[in-house]
Amino acid sequence: MKKGIHPEYKTVKVTCACGNTFETGSVSDEIRVEICSECHPFFTGKQKFVDKGGRVDKFKKKYNRD
Repeated sequence: MKKGIHPEYKTVKVTCACGNTFETGSVSDEIRVEICSECHPFFTGKQKFVDKGGRVDKFKKKYNRD
């Protein structure tokens, strides 16, 4: 490998939207994620419905659903 052309690989902190943090290796300074293994339904076994921007309310209003 040539010297001086590769980015520096370092330990960085990953922050999830749920507040969980952990460390991993990356060339970035910091990583922010929306879903991690602590809050993902596959790992927790709980179904969690995420409503982005009121899509469900908008659908209900559009089609007169309760």
